[in-house]
Amino acid sequence: MAGPVEQFEIKPIVTFGEIGGQAIAFTNSAAYMALTVCLASAFLLIGTARRQLVPGRFQSAVETLFEFTAKTLRDNAGEQGMRFFPLVFSLFMFVLVANLVGLFPYAFTVTSHLIVTFALAMLVFLTVTIYGVVRHGFGFFRLFMPSGVPWVLAPIIVPIEILSYISRPFSHSIRLFAVMLAGHITLKVFAGFVASLSGLGALGLFGAALPLLMTVAITALEALMAVVQAYIFTMLTCMYLNDAIHPGH
Repeated sequence: MAGPVEQFEIKPIVTFGEIGGQAIAFTNSAAYMALTVCLASAFLLIGTARRQLVPGRFQSAVETLFEFTAKTLRDNAGEQGMRFFPLVFSLFMFVLVANLVGLFPYAFTVTSHLIVTFALAMLVFLTVTIYGVVRHGFGFFRLFMPSGVPWVLAPIIVPIEILSYISRPFSHSIRLFAVMLAGHITLKVFAGFVASLSGLGALGLFGAALPLLMTVAITALEALMAVVQAYIFTMLTCMYLNDAIHPGH
């Protein structure tokens, strides 16, 4: 039986050669990222293909996700933050669909890889930094000296704020990566107990009942975490964008 960590192994599907001794290949990770984009796009296109005054199931689902993301962005970044809605909605849909796809048996969870979540977090970090500097100039650096703080505390507060700002892409990415990784490992361990005990005869089948219940419970929890982590990633993105729009607050 495969170990609980082998499900995260990146394997090449098609190899295109080497550059500097490094193989250039289309991997299972790339395939599932492409699948995630296709599924999310297909869902949105089907839901909006026949727009009606009284929405059907798909249209209602799309509108719910749309309004939920828009409300999250408005609540955290204000009305001016809506200029970033395409970015925020794309990130939310990608993370949500990728998390849900990973729940299927034998599927690959791309958000359980730090390089993927870090790339998404760096996209947010660079967007916030570049937009903040371009729009506010040196005024953007007021972010590192919160309003109302006495200047005498600047030598202490400013380094802490700079370190906190630089660490954002790490905390933003590790949170999603760690939750998905730990959840899938735990699920695989309990599923392995069920398979192992089931091969020990009648007594083994009886003993496999508890791990089976735990597997079902963890699967339900993982489904919940797939949605919650997509929301948390999106909410943090909105909060960081607010700093680019209103650096003095």
